[in-house]
Amino acid sequence: MEEQNLSSLISILQDELGIETSKTITYEELLHLTSQRVNYLLENDKDLLLSFLYRLDISMKKINNVLKVQNEIPAHESFAYLIVQRQIERIKTKQRIKVEKLGDEWSW
Repeated sequence: MEEQNLSSLISILQDELGIETSKTITYEELLHLTSQRVNYLLENDKDLLLSFLYRLDISMKKINNVLKVQNEIPAHESFAYLIVQRQIERIKTKQRIKVEKLGDEWSW
């Protein structure tokens, strides 16, 4: 993962999930921290976690697949992976599609 994208990803996850970390961590460490936060939310505030997944536009099909009992990977790790991957997609989309600022005629 590119350094700039990792930095953006860290910043987003700090803001949106309340993950506390320094800017000098690896992708794997960030995934682990995200997994820990998701585990906390699964145990203490499932509604907040589901709301966050909904806002990220993670499909119900993916969420239901994670929640299946026979899943080999623990749910909190799977959710963390889905969250991180979705955020990476958002970062790449923002880099690819530049939106020009509206002119003064659109200001309130």
